[in-house]
Amino acid sequence: MSGTAPKGSKLTRDSPIEKRAPEIIRILSATYPQAKVALNFSTPLEMLVATILSAQCTDERVNQVTASLFQKYRTCEDYVKVPEAELAADIKPTGFFNQKTRAIRGACQRMIDVYGGQVPDTMEDLLTLPGVARKTANIVLGNAFGKVEGIAVDTHVRRLAERLGFSTEKDPDKVERDLMRLVPREKWFPFTYVLIDHGRRICTARNPKCEICPVNHLCPSSRV
Repeated sequence: MSGTAPKGSKLTRDSPIEKRAPEIIRILSATYPQAKVALNFSTPLEMLVATILSAQCTDERVNQVTASLFQKYRTCEDYVKVPEAELAADIKPTGFFNQKTRAIRGACQRMIDVYGGQVPDTMEDLLTLPGVARKTANIVLGNAFGKVEGIAVDTHVRRLAERLGFSTEKDPDKVERDLMRLVPREKWFPFTYVLIDHGRRICTARNPKCEICPVNHLCPSSRV
């Protein structure tokens, strides 16, 4: 990775964001061409459950838990019928397990009552499920159904949006709106995972590796 500006480039980190954004998007997209969701899943329900479990937990840990979880629980009914304490014990390694247990069971009960035990495939319907906000809904829609309604804003995406100057907002929904304004619609889905990969590998929370960042010449937060 090279952090130097292309020869002849007139863009700098002080350029207006509307001018910087397309070049940042281009460079990062080229740097992480294989970026994709790291959660393992094979059905929409598995995608939904894995995403709920991923809150405040690493994807690696979630994948460790779901390897056996998804063999035991295959339908919404499975999650609802099992004793709450048993499900909580099964997902305990992901943290916040009581809250996540209630969210999963609540979502599954509503899907049984309203959607025939199936995960709904629209943003409007997904947002009616307990434990589901726009981030989770975007991840489920994009990965399980191939539908793109926005940009999933997790902790990495929110941090990078602020550092790159894409958004000054703190609320994830407002950050998403700012990103949707700057990122071309056809790139909404992949760019979510481009930012996540960059946040994990280079633009880390505590000690960002600005010296090897490919967009440090365009980043107002760069330390070099």
